[in-house]
Amino acid sequence: MDKIAKGLRFLVVEDEMMVLLMIEDMLADLGCEVTASAARVQQALELIATQSFDAALLDMNLSGETSEAVAQALVAHGTPFIFCTGGDVLDAAPEFHDHPCLRKPFSYEELADKLGELHLQPH
Repeated sequence: MDKIAKGLRFLVVEDEMMVLLMIEDMLADLGCEVTASAARVQQALELIATQSFDAALLDMNLSGETSEAVAQALVAHGTPFIFCTGGDVLDAAPEFHDHPCLRKPFSYEELADKLGELHLQPH
């Protein structure tokens, strides 16, 4: 897994600062780089429109707002992503049920396993 993830550029969409820092550390340990992060839907949409990423980690609930629009933008840009949630995995819209999902709190090993489920291609 480490060889697959090494050098990948990530967008992390997470509204809890401590969780964001944990994810950034885990991705760095996997040899990845978090090139951008967003805490709000609009901020994430602007980043997706103006930058490119190899993959994303996407919190399902951003301060009470669903991240469905962000997921749709990632799909439109061909960017694979993993949902992260402290809630029910089935809260995702049915069209996204085929995307990997991590239940918070998750471990380094769980993140590494989910990255292995993505079809990742470094730029």
